[in-house]
Amino acid sequence: MENIRQITEQNEKLILSPNATLCVNSKGRAKFEEKCSLRTDFQRDRDRIIHCKAFRRLKHKTQVFLSPELDHYRTRLTHTLEVSQIARTLSRALRLNEDLTEAIALGHDLGHTPFGHAGERALNELLPFEFTHYDQSVRVCEKLEKDGKGLNLTYEVLNGIQRHTKGAFADTLEGKIVRYADRIAYINHDIADAIRAGVISPTQIPQEISDKLGNDKSARISSLVNSIVKNSSDDIKMDTDTEKYYDMLHEFLFQAVYRNPVAKSEEVKVLGIIEGIFKALYKNPEKMGKEFLHYLENDSKERVIADYIAGMTDHYAITVYSDMYIPRSWQI
Repeated sequence: MENIRQITEQNEKLILSPNATLCVNSKGRAKFEEKCSLRTDFQRDRDRIIHCKAFRRLKHKTQVFLSPELDHYRTRLTHTLEVSQIARTLSRALRLNEDLTEAIALGHDLGHTPFGHAGERALNELLPFEFTHYDQSVRVCEKLEKDGKGLNLTYEVLNGIQRHTKGAFADTLEGKIVRYADRIAYINHDIADAIRAGVISPTQIPQEISDKLGNDKSARISSLVNSIVKNSSDDIKMDTDTEKYYDMLHEFLFQAVYRNPVAKSEEVKVLGIIEGIFKALYKNPEKMGKEFLHYLENDSKERVIADYIAGMTDHYAITVYSDMYIPRSWQI
């Protein structure tokens, strides 16, 4: 049977844009591996991310609303899937490498803490070093998954994950697409969740934004995606007018939802939970279990505890805190 991977790699050369990142031009992996006969390296990276433990835990991590009890609010996993869908649409339309784009999108939030950005802020108040979810996502991929062996992903996927939100842009156009897709997704679905929760009403969205981008989530996403497709070639960008309203919508989200005392009323408790767990583990690191204790051979106690806490789901963090500090009823 002819090598299917090689056929796919040849097809990439024939079909994709000259600006696309071809698998055959990848900078490769930190540790050498034999090639797969069926899948390209970027396809293998996507599969490794989907099958890893950190990806599964995303379904029980907060997106905006802490531990929502109704079924239709986004979690960190559904956010990731929406980012992947938008990014793949953009990548396909621009004839870029959809497999690379998908791998970056699916892996971009693997290092997110429990309780969303509130958990990230809480850890930063406790640690002697800066903690960011994007650096932690890379750490999950390089070191924490597979019992310390890591996923051994390609340079391009790790680079896109690390640069998906702040600082320098990714080296690849596919990585830049994910950065746009992440923001497009969370702006629109967080507004939709806030409307569902009664935190804001649709009429609060400034009319000039609705006139330009559309009156609902689907219309706004379509406007933003179409602007990127029409204006991108050797770089990823929107037209100036659309980007202005995109930024205005982002600012509206921050003011109306992320800083809304109703939506964020429970977040004041997050620091207490994270701090309580951190202090207890600092005194008794053996409570992390054998899976994490071996990391203390090469990393500081603070670093390993941060890894342990960042990997928790919302529910597990609450359970651990309760076991540590809430007395159990006496059983007769």
